[in-house]
Amino acid sequence: MATKNKKIKTRMAPSPTGIIHIGNLRTALYNYLFAKQNGGKFLLRIEDTDRERFVEGAAEKVFATLKWAGLEWDNKKPIVQSERVEIYQKYARQLVDSGKAYYCFCAPEELKQMREEQQKKKQPPRYDGRCRNLSAEEVKNKLKAGGKYVIRLKVPENETIEFDDLVYGKIKYNSSEIDDQVLMKSDGFPTYHLAVVVDDHEMEITHVMRGEDWLPSTPKHVLLYEAFGWQSPEFIHLPNILGENKKKLSKRTGDVSVESFKERGCLPEALINYLALLGWNPGTEQEIFSLPELVKQFDIKKIHKAGAVFDSQKLDNINGQYIRKLPVKQLTSLCLLYLNKVYDLKKYSAEYIEKVVEVERERLKRLSDITENAKLFFIDRLEYNRELLIWKKSDTEKTKNNLTIILQKLNKIKNWSKKNLEKEITRVIKDNNITNGEALWPLRVALSGQQNSPGPFEIMDVLGKEKSLERIECAVSKL
Repeated sequence: MATKNKKIKTRMAPSPTGIIHIGNLRTALYNYLFAKQNGGKFLLRIEDTDRERFVEGAAEKVFATLKWAGLEWDNKKPIVQSERVEIYQKYARQLVDSGKAYYCFCAPEELKQMREEQQKKKQPPRYDGRCRNLSAEEVKNKLKAGGKYVIRLKVPENETIEFDDLVYGKIKYNSSEIDDQVLMKSDGFPTYHLAVVVDDHEMEITHVMRGEDWLPSTPKHVLLYEAFGWQSPEFIHLPNILGENKKKLSKRTGDVSVESFKERGCLPEALINYLALLGWNPGTEQEIFSLPELVKQFDIKKIHKAGAVFDSQKLDNINGQYIRKLPVKQLTSLCLLYLNKVYDLKKYSAEYIEKVVEVERERLKRLSDITENAKLFFIDRLEYNRELLIWKKSDTEKTKNNLTIILQKLNKIKNWSKKNLEKEITRVIKDNNITNGEALWPLRVALSGQQNSPGPFEIMDVLGKEKSLERIECAVSKL
């Protein structure tokens, strides 16, 4: 039954088992956008009942990642499942008492043998219900003897389980396809299925938005809602994010943790912008969205059913656009985190470093690019082959003559600014009947030592007269 006339509440419910994957972040983003768009609440819950996979400090990483991305949750103290074990135990016993669940005393060896026999018969491995019809006396005696047990849901036989998904439409399952799932493990901790339903009910979650991987679990959850007599939330399953091989993006197909994108110099605004477009389309040509714009325009009716391919190049392009919008002082501060790891910046003034960043910003797609791109401004001696100096159909002698003419002019220039340098050298090129390529290509290479770099006038403006002349003289001598 759909949730109606309630204040919208969505949630992010990660397990603290390591990294936050970009798929987790996109799920959090869509939940956040939908809640905020409807004046609702975006809540955070830590699902840490799987103690074997628990990683110390992982929850704190979740908090830090969401804050970095600008996705603030509305419950100041997130719900932590390991602090609610007694609550889940109470609800599990309630289901047993109402005849909707039962104690299962099967040992692991017995279950293993059961699966092996089913595999031999080419049957799907599942629990065969052998403890389902134990008498009350048998159960009492086994409990009294201290027998280990789990609690399983008594799944009704051959019933249609139906629910509406706001992306995939009406979905039906037959209960015969569903195992008598474990609700409470032998260690007293709940399974995911019980805990998620209890928590979503108690937190009054109106819309459960999660990856499409969870679709097969949804009928189990619907059965639990029915067993408790609770109203189900709306279900919204999101398409997978795919790698270039069109398979679900995973750790095996590349480094896809949010932390790795952060380390490479991806701005949070850019990553959020790009992830919003992975599975949702605004229906317009607009590509750049601030978070408030996304809140305003996001529409779950425009979520795709098909998986979206993760395109690193497109993310880099979007990130580059965000980088170019940053004030130069803020961008310099961010770039220093990378430059300081590679270069000794003590001998350079803050003004010099800021000018370097200003010149390089057009070429940056990631903040980490600054270390290689700006290399020419922080090393004393350039290393390059002299052939790189020669423009297309030109030759060594002509290149040397052109650079010598430019060098002679540069020696006489006193107003060493980009604008004046460009004006004076343009005049030299014209007066000496030299083409732009024959003059500016070797000049730029002489200054940068690179095939691709900022223009020669920008470089000279940053390097200053002495360093610029020294590099051009070195190029002439190479020729």
